[in-house]
Amino acid sequence: MPTVELNIPDHIEMQIAQLVDQGEFLSQEEAIEQLLSAGIKAYKTSGPVEEEGTFDEEGMMGHEDEYVF
Repeated sequence: MPTVELNIPDHIEMQIAQLVDQGEFLSQEEAIEQLLSAGIKAYKTSGPVEEEGTFDEEGMMGHEDEYVF
C-alpha cells in the first residue's frame, strides 16, 4: 500500500483523535484510511445521475441517510 504524507488542520486532527479515543477506530491511520474511502464513495455517488434508479432502494452507500460516517 502506498504511503502518503498529509497535512490537515488541527481541528480535523482533534476530531480524528477523538474518534480513536472513543474506540471507533484502532488508530489514526485506520481512521484516516476509512474516512477517506467513505468520502470518495460519497463523492462518486453524489454526482449527477444519468439514469433514474441507479441507487439501490436503501439509498446511497446502503443507508437511508445521504452521508454516513
